[in-house]
Amino acid sequence: KMAEFLNLTQVKTSLKETILFDYYTAGFWWAKEMNFSLLQISGFMGLLNFALENLSSKRMTLGDNVKELERAVTGIRETESEEGGDLNLFSIDQGKAIIDFL
Repeated sequence: KMAEFLNLTQVKTSLKETILFDYYTAGFWWAKEMNFSLLQISGFMGLLNFALENLSSKRMTLGDNVKELERAVTGIRETESEEGGDLNLFSIDQGKAIIDFL
């Protein structure tokens, strides 16, 4: 299902697709093990994509990418608060765990 969702059609024969599949699958299962809600898993998967884009398209260093991810996690939390809801997408501890994982 993950390969289908990611539109990866050559996971068994393409090293690039296999790596992408492993990257997103490992992240998904880590988020599940952290007992993230479906909304949190969705947000986390977006962060995985954000990190990968920063590395591949923007050629960011690891340090710069971590700083951007910290801003993104904070931004997600602020965005949720600004919408009037009491729900923060990630707690501070979850945000720290996400940064550590990535």
